[in-house]
Amino acid sequence: MRQAGRYLPEFRETRAAQDFFSTCRSPEVCCELTLQPLRRFPLDAAIIFSDILVVPQALGMEVTMVPGKGPSFPEPLREERDLERLRDPATVASELDYVFQAITLTRQQLAGRVPLIGFAGAPWTLMTYMVEGGGSNTMAQAKRWLYQRPQASHQLLRLLTDALVPYLVGQVAAGAQALQLFESHAGHLGPQLFSKFALPYIRDVAKRVKAGLQEAGLAPVPMIIFAKDGHFALEELAQAGYEVVGLDWTVAPEKARDRVGKTVTLQGNLDPCALYASEEEIGQLVQQMLNDFGPQHYIANLGHGLYPDMDPEHVGAFVDAVHKHSRLLRQN
Repeated sequence: MRQAGRYLPEFRETRAAQDFFSTCRSPEVCCELTLQPLRRFPLDAAIIFSDILVVPQALGMEVTMVPGKGPSFPEPLREERDLERLRDPATVASELDYVFQAITLTRQQLAGRVPLIGFAGAPWTLMTYMVEGGGSNTMAQAKRWLYQRPQASHQLLRLLTDALVPYLVGQVAAGAQALQLFESHAGHLGPQLFSKFALPYIRDVAKRVKAGLQEAGLAPVPMIIFAKDGHFALEELAQAGYEVVGLDWTVAPEKARDRVGKTVTLQGNLDPCALYASEEEIGQLVQQMLNDFGPQHYIANLGHGLYPDMDPEHVGAFVDAVHKHSRLLRQN
């Protein structure tokens, strides 16, 4: 959850030399940014430095990162005919070879110390950016498509799925040892729209990636689904073909466990803003979280990404507290 991020001074220093997407396209810089947090903290995994919006870029859309504002698409999808501007999804994996190079380089540099996680944005979340032209509080334009242009919406979501599958398989071929799919904008949908326009594609990605790995003669890797604010679909997500379901901080761990059953691994879910608390309180909150989740089928994490003004010392306190209380839980 943004373990390589602006909260680290060394990240800001490395990133200062070039714009965001140029950074994403430089395998050496991505490798360095991925490794920086591991030099500071005894983390249990690395996640490749990249961005979910490299996929719309590879489909031919222009995306810029505006400082202080976030991603911006100068020419978003406004009409159904705009879909014709998008490239063939079969070309996406070759367009994103720089991500594969970054993964391979990082795997070599890690030398087996910790596993490396690859990731992508889920189809609905990518669609929201492509239609809205950037971030949005309401996703009204993207949801307008779902209601007024349901066929075109499905066409776009299918195209994105067709692009994501070889991209994720390619990440594993390059060396990724787990994959996370981010459905960051699940909460804007509600149960009906989610089950119609998000869940089928989330399922499809898992099923087709697993089949693609088998076809390529690659060993299966664990897959994680994180649908932010998607608490209304926890049961469905637990049965969507992923080994791990990530939770945001608005979900009570015990209730989530009751709803998903014993066999699915849960990941999460400390409120990232808890890192503004004292180091002592962070320790108490972590202990409570670990007790609530229990020692089985659980990966400790934040419930969303780190913010730029967070103190690295407090991130360290979080990581140390997780290790300390994990050991105590296992002893008991």
